[in-house]
Amino acid sequence: MSIFKKSESKEISLPAQAGETTNEPTQIETKKKSFSIATSKIDTVEIKKPLTRMGTLLSETKNFPSEGELIDGSVIAIEKSCIYVDLPPYGTGIIYGKEFINARDIIKGISIGDSISAKIVGTENENGYIELSLKEARQAIIWNEANEAIKNKKVFDVLVKEANKGGLMLEWKGLQGFLPASQLNAEHYPRVEDGEKDKILSELKNLVGQKLSVSIISVSPKEGKLIFSERTPEQSEKIGIVEKYNVGDTVEGQITGIVDFGVFVKIEEGLEGLVHISELDWGLVENPKNLFKVGEVVKAKIIEIKSDKISLSIKALKQNPWDEAEKKYEKGKEVEGVIIKFNKHGALASIEEGIAGLVHISEFTSEEELKQKLELGKKYKFTITVFEPKERKMALTLINQENK
Repeated sequence: MSIFKKSESKEISLPAQAGETTNEPTQIETKKKSFSIATSKIDTVEIKKPLTRMGTLLSETKNFPSEGELIDGSVIAIEKSCIYVDLPPYGTGIIYGKEFINARDIIKGISIGDSISAKIVGTENENGYIELSLKEARQAIIWNEANEAIKNKKVFDVLVKEANKGGLMLEWKGLQGFLPASQLNAEHYPRVEDGEKDKILSELKNLVGQKLSVSIISVSPKEGKLIFSERTPEQSEKIGIVEKYNVGDTVEGQITGIVDFGVFVKIEEGLEGLVHISELDWGLVENPKNLFKVGEVVKAKIIEIKSDKISLSIKALKQNPWDEAEKKYEKGKEVEGVIIKFNKHGALASIEEGIAGLVHISEFTSEEELKQKLELGKKYKFTITVFEPKERKMALTLINQENK
């Protein structure tokens, strides 16, 4: 959106500085003044002196615009250090000082008679003019465009200017914006083991100089904040939904899918959480399909929120059997257990529901001997050699190395 429109008109009268205040309004006085306008000159321009007591006159004008508002007017003169703008019926505006310097790149394309939009930064200066800002007007228009982009879910190709440990710095239409690392697509997200910040920064720096397709997800003109996302607007909406929840919340949902590594639970429309197989039950779960069915309604506890993903635990809402085990077992105690699984470390023996101990492979000369002396589904006697209930850890040794 442009802040000015071209016009062919070049000659126009201009109100000049106000004179001294008297008890009665003075008549309009005139004088001659020369202006240098772009590359051409106006030999004589009629200067109309503003009426005295301008503040009184302005206060009597209905709906007079206030500071911060945008206003439209026509350029009536351009000097080396200021621009005058006709703002009927309110009076004359002026762009000068730092506002003139800040808008030099815009002013280069302006001519006498152009219609412009400017932001009011002062309703009446010492000379009776309304002070205007072109740069702030342009920024206000761009901030409005940013808000419209959010509503319309527009996507832009934007160049990455810098990177820091939190994300990427972008520039859009002269405004500085930020793209958090959490808002990057999977292909650009820094996959760093242990989340080491220096390594994350190193990965993000590889994106500097590249163009990313992004959308605007948050705008705050007062704070000068412009937040981008490389995710689709739909993904960003999902993040907005996720933000309603906190770690520790209990939710209820319907199971929508069962896979080898867990079950998916629909928490609400557009949002699913994953219950990993290790969080389904305190006991060993070999196949989630043996415990749950699609369509079943379950309660779960939120144990992690990462970007737009929620991790759930069903077992966290059940009594932890290790709390009771702490009262019943100790190192050196003899127990009975059923072999329920072999793994690379040895054999797991279930002592009771939810409590299992490891018979380490080092207790045997080989994996073959381990499986000869310990068979799946059979019960054996063991001695507890390690017992750390808070860590849910138990180690066992087979008594007399004999099957019972």
